[in-house]
Amino acid sequence: MLFGLDRLLADAELRRPLRGKRVALLAHPASVTTDLTHALDALAASRDITLSAAFGPQHGLRGDKQDNMVESPDYRDPVHGIPVFSLYGTVRRPTAAMMDSFDVLLVDLQDLGCRIYTFITTLRYVLEAAAAHGKSVWVLDRPNPAGRPVEGLTLRPGWESFVGAGEMPMRHGMTLGELGHWFIATLRLDVEYRVIEMQGWQPDTAPGFGWPLGQRTWINPSPNAPNLFMARCYAGTVMLEGTTLSEGRGTTRPLELFGAPDLDAAGLIEGMQRMAPEWLHGCRLRECWFEPTFHKHVGKLCAGVQMHVEDASYKHVAFRPWRVQALAFKVLRAMQPDYPIWRDFAYEYEHDRLAIDLINGSALLREWVDDSEAKPGDMDALAIQDEQAWIAEREPHRIYP
Repeated sequence: MLFGLDRLLADAELRRPLRGKRVALLAHPASVTTDLTHALDALAASRDITLSAAFGPQHGLRGDKQDNMVESPDYRDPVHGIPVFSLYGTVRRPTAAMMDSFDVLLVDLQDLGCRIYTFITTLRYVLEAAAAHGKSVWVLDRPNPAGRPVEGLTLRPGWESFVGAGEMPMRHGMTLGELGHWFIATLRLDVEYRVIEMQGWQPDTAPGFGWPLGQRTWINPSPNAPNLFMARCYAGTVMLEGTTLSEGRGTTRPLELFGAPDLDAAGLIEGMQRMAPEWLHGCRLRECWFEPTFHKHVGKLCAGVQMHVEDASYKHVAFRPWRVQALAFKVLRAMQPDYPIWRDFAYEYEHDRLAIDLINGSALLREWVDDSEAKPGDMDALAIQDEQAWIAEREPHRIYP
């Protein structure tokens, strides 16, 4: 299959509208061609593209900033001599001076298919800025590695943030190019927008179900996104960032497992299997032990639980990572009512709202976990309603069958 970048580079007709225009690129380390050339270098080598600037999102254009709120500076690219502007530094929205550096912005970002992943927020911000400044935006589309399934509560009005770009569920099931169409329609933006579509994407086909497993090399789009299996779990395990439990940062399997030194992992798994076994379909849970080399519980032996979604037991449509992780919180609260699950700290430049609520786009999940009378069916009813509404809402903006 071909990604949008590969098609643009291979087809002179697709590039024709760029001739005579100043072109900027928004990209990150996973923005590579099929032969693993970075998009910036590949586009610079094209004779009919004039690169005038580049932009880097969270974690940087080529860099590897490890954690949230670790900013990247602006700089001048030492090879191509163009300015590289950071959209995760002193600003997260492009300034007027930045917008004045180009006519057309090419966006080539590998997404993970999750609302909280900040690259989709950056897409929203550049679309809004392009509409305000009369610029064009092209998305060079890439696969959603989590595929088409939809899951989770929809972000509630007033809960928008850098980790909440709009009123969509946690797992949105769209590509970045499709999300651009949704943003434009929802925000009523007047902007020249184009998607260079993928060729041959098959999101319902095993074994990759969204990612062309065995055809394309996986390159981390962010430092703690090391493989496809993390991407499958991420719509659930990302909630761990708002808790005192380690999400496995500082291990080789971040965001596929969780734990803490004082966790009864075996008891937790047993409790999850008793409370809502229907929420655990499509994956296997295993008790494990790990010692983070950095981040939460650094240097301490943690009892943990790992979600396994990489073998023949994995069922793509049945697996619901958001529910699996939510259930873990619910059972932990039932086992240890006083356990300090929720972490109170500054999260993505927000200081007045709990991180777990920002991540979920409302306080609903946290309140459900903490309510001893609330049942899995109560949350299921809310989520199903939101999921069905989103499936209908996204349909006009889908590009791929």
